[in-house]
Amino acid sequence: MKKTVLFCSLLAMSFAGFAQNNPDTGRQKTAFQTSSPWIPQIDVRSDVAIVYGTNDRPGVTFEQRVQSWRDRGYQTAFMTGIAWGTYFDYFLGKWDGKNHLGIGQVTQKGDTIFHGKNMPYVVPVQSFIEYMKTAVVKRVIDAGITTIFLEEPEFWARSGYSQPFKDEWQKYYGFPWRPQDASAENTYLSSKLKYQLFYNAIKQVSDYAKAYGKSKGQNVKVYIATHSLVNYSSWQIVSPEASLASLPGIDGYIAQVWTGTSREPTYFNGERKERVFENAFLEYGSMVSMTAPTGRKLFFLTDPIEDWPRDWADYRKNYEATFTAEILYPMIDNYEVMPWPERIYTRPYKIAHSDSSVLIPKSYSTQMQIMINVLNQMPLSPNRVTGVNNIGVLMSNSLMFQRFPTHNGFEDPQFSNFYGQTLPLLKRGIPVQTVHMENLAYAQTLQNIKVLVMSYSNMKPTNPEVHKYIADWVKKGGVLIYCGRDNDPYQSVMEWWDTKGNKFTAPSQHLFKLLNVDTAANNKGYKVGKGMVYIVRQNPKEFVLQPNSDANYTNLVKQAYEKDAHAGKITYKNSLYLERGPYDIISVMDENDDSKPYTVKGPVIDLFDPQLSVLSEKVVNPGEQSLLYDLSRVADKNKPQVLASASRIYNEQVQSGSYSFVAKSPKNTVNSVRVLLPSQPKETVVTDSSGNTISDVKTSWDKSTNTLYMGFDNSPDGVKVNLKW
Repeated sequence: MKKTVLFCSLLAMSFAGFAQNNPDTGRQKTAFQTSSPWIPQIDVRSDVAIVYGTNDRPGVTFEQRVQSWRDRGYQTAFMTGIAWGTYFDYFLGKWDGKNHLGIGQVTQKGDTIFHGKNMPYVVPVQSFIEYMKTAVVKRVIDAGITTIFLEEPEFWARSGYSQPFKDEWQKYYGFPWRPQDASAENTYLSSKLKYQLFYNAIKQVSDYAKAYGKSKGQNVKVYIATHSLVNYSSWQIVSPEASLASLPGIDGYIAQVWTGTSREPTYFNGERKERVFENAFLEYGSMVSMTAPTGRKLFFLTDPIEDWPRDWADYRKNYEATFTAEILYPMIDNYEVMPWPERIYTRPYKIAHSDSSVLIPKSYSTQMQIMINVLNQMPLSPNRVTGVNNIGVLMSNSLMFQRFPTHNGFEDPQFSNFYGQTLPLLKRGIPVQTVHMENLAYAQTLQNIKVLVMSYSNMKPTNPEVHKYIADWVKKGGVLIYCGRDNDPYQSVMEWWDTKGNKFTAPSQHLFKLLNVDTAANNKGYKVGKGMVYIVRQNPKEFVLQPNSDANYTNLVKQAYEKDAHAGKITYKNSLYLERGPYDIISVMDENDDSKPYTVKGPVIDLFDPQLSVLSEKVVNPGEQSLLYDLSRVADKNKPQVLASASRIYNEQVQSGSYSFVAKSPKNTVNSVRVLLPSQPKETVVTDSSGNTISDVKTSWDKSTNTLYMGFDNSPDGVKVNLKW
């Protein structure tokens, strides 16, 4: 699947012993996760070091790992898996004298799904929950950590055949287990139970963490580190996702999106291929829509590499794509800048289709460090991505419930019923938003949506109230486009619309009844109050599985937006652009009738260029992304300052005729710095932490922008730069 070691996670709070040398003491904007104690090669200089796992190592305990990061000025947090982990004392019987390998998730063939040796994906039975509370969470809080990340609550859709799962089925439903391969209804019920089991586990563990912390006078925060609903649905995994935001014990999420999730192939215009930027944009967007109305904190993650062997050029290209996608959401400014710096910086990575392994190239580590230090400065912004920001696509947790196995021949290849609603719009330069059904009770969920697209071809409504919210929104002027044949085998599963007195053969019938829409009339559109309803009797996958099949859909969206919602004009384009503080963020998409590049007039600093080149203009071609620093938007042009750097900047001092600072970044990497100065320096002195002069320093002066470029070897202990003019 994903992760080679363990995977993604983010921010936190532990106030013990932090940050005398941190320029933003107490701030928790950026973080990284690591299972390693501090070593100079991975001193990333984010606000928070998230220490992974409580297991002791030869020569170093968990507590010593934590302290090693505190000693270097970091706030510390903790992360661990909630569906798998190095819990060998539990699995192999040391904890309570019982072997628990039998709680693994089991497929129809009887195979246990493992994450590693003696490390099964678990059915979260009560003994596992008690272990997580007393053997893991308690130890973490006792170590003075007050922010805990529970990672990846994942139940594989293909599992559900173990005895522990059958026992949980009997307890939850009150009748004997049914094999999910036998019917669509069984699959749906199995998925609902998988969802509920991890919801219950997280509720218990987070409640315990809060209560135990309180007993020690600590305010413990608990976050969930999770893949997006888009990815879990695509990869056929069930997870509690949006429902956790309603738990009082959950303070927020990390959106685990990276090349490994976003390169999952999708269909568009009849072609199945990787569309990393577009996929990442939709993944991050689904995490925003999941959390925005709840007020929960959200951190975005991306990764400079991924788990499967490729090559460094591939990693770099796709890192730029996912990185651009995450910063195109101006309402999010908290980031996990990377997982596992130890594997990024210190381990040669196997190159696909070869026997060779190669350490990260110096140019890429420099570029990467420039990018992650941009995240240290990235501001929130009231601006929005260019294009129409008022078109939404409805999604629900139940997207995960009908992905595996296939029943009655109904296929949804590559999750195309979702991408059929979104990619035709996104590819035309419309930054389509996703809307979480579970959040419809919050008024702000649909507040800015003018046109809402929905389908029950690949999801089902969780309760009848969601239809009331949609109907009320339409009557007040919203335009609803419902796409679906309502012919999939999940339309008749045992659910609220066909039980307890309801006799609807499809859930959409309940919605249309509330809207007073007579579908038998087969009208092109139905006026409902101040709004409008369109019913398209096609499953959305039909818009993308064959070439040239989405025009009727996109034309209808355009008509709904312009004529029915009176929301303005839709202009198709091939780019997304966002101005965010001094930064220009651009993505130009291919597979568009418009193949023109996007041009930005300078002077700008190219932040994807390890040399931090100053350009008079930047041309971004289809299929490319760009991150630029616009020198016309420098906040204080008269103030000497570092504008961009492959290091974190500390101890800045401005005096008459001089400017100095200290740059810190991992050992064995090369720094690039661009500094704004009043005039060309007459004296440049660079020294190490012992005061020794560093002679191997590259410099160049750009007269047109009054900026100095500097290049020198990094050090986690700091390199001091003193400039005089």
